[in-house]
Amino acid sequence: MRHAMALVLSGGSGDRLSVLSAERAVSAIPFGGKYRIVDFVLSNCCHSEIERVSVLTQHAPTSLHDHLGSGRLWDLDRRGGGVEILQPFLTREHAGWYRGTADALAQNTDAIMASHAAQVLVLSGDHVYKMDYRDLFRAHEARAAAVTLAVTAVPPGERQRFGMVTVDRAGRVRQLEEKPKTTSARLASMGIYLFESEVLAECLRGHPVDLVLDVLRPLVEEGERVFAHEFEGYWDDVGTLESYYRANLDLVAPEPRLHLHDARWPILTRDEERPPVLMLTGAEVEDSLVANGCRVAGRVCRSILFPGVEVEAEATVVDSVVMQDTRILRGARVERAILDKFVRVGREAVVGSGADPRGDGVVASLTLAGKYAFVPERARVGRGAVLGVGTGPEDFVENQIRAGARVADHPAHADLR
Repeated sequence: MRHAMALVLSGGSGDRLSVLSAERAVSAIPFGGKYRIVDFVLSNCCHSEIERVSVLTQHAPTSLHDHLGSGRLWDLDRRGGGVEILQPFLTREHAGWYRGTADALAQNTDAIMASHAAQVLVLSGDHVYKMDYRDLFRAHEARAAAVTLAVTAVPPGERQRFGMVTVDRAGRVRQLEEKPKTTSARLASMGIYLFESEVLAECLRGHPVDLVLDVLRPLVEEGERVFAHEFEGYWDDVGTLESYYRANLDLVAPEPRLHLHDARWPILTRDEERPPVLMLTGAEVEDSLVANGCRVAGRVCRSILFPGVEVEAEATVVDSVVMQDTRILRGARVERAILDKFVRVGREAVVGSGADPRGDGVVASLTLAGKYAFVPERARVGRGAVLGVGTGPEDFVENQIRAGARVADHPAHADLR
């Protein structure tokens, strides 16, 4: 679609994802055994024939920039259009850092106008879904809308997590509620907004901060033609530990809600050159995703193993997400945990031991380990504990980390692990 451009908001720090976003943007967090979260929105752009994509970055952007490269993997390395990275910058008029979603757009108004796009599609880089944006464009044009929001139905128990949208029978937006405690609305905003470029430019002249509160809500109140387009496929905001963990483990369910094996709509990513998976004597793998380069001699059940993970003999991994080049040594056990890259779990150590510290749900029972964390031999890490980046043997008291404890990041130690 030569008349359109996409702006991907990927600058969030993601405090709710704890140690996973300590050194990377949320959209750069690994997902599903071989992908990054941002791969989903970029693949959607590629398959929807959107040729101009700008990615707005801010928090810890190095990993994201390295992953995006020239955009070749998503067919976005072209002379006319392609992918462009937009970072905060300091001028006499601007303080530099983006103050919010609308301010991020406002600081890049020149880039938006230079594209000469008739329509601007604003997307979030931390959502997991497969969507043909061309359907959204067709609905937008058929209604002669100024703005069209993509929305999806969510169950009552989930509605406090999202911006909720009330529409009339014609699909026109009548009310926007930001994470209401109670609401009668059934449709959640997906963080996907299609603007007529002239409408967006006019809204950005006032230097708004928040896209919903300072742009969309005033447009609705002023009677502008703001419509909703309902999407019925899989969509999830993985910006919390609970939703991230659940979305990953959903992939190994008997009937997953998100299908990664659809050749008609593949999720494109930077694929590492790794050897095939090696299953050694004694290996047991059940209901799991195991990426290339993994070596398994132990038991893996209902888990996700990223490239290069090693599970030695008599080791067990259950209900866990284990990222790139992590080693789980002989006799160790990892249960209900998320282990970041280059973690080492020593012989006969246990990660995720004991009872849930508070007994109040998924997040409390998840054990996290940041990059380069080193769990020493026979150590115990209690449920709900968080091992910061570079955690080492010196952080363990009597060879254990109690349930629910938090170990501070030691990034200076990481290269020594």
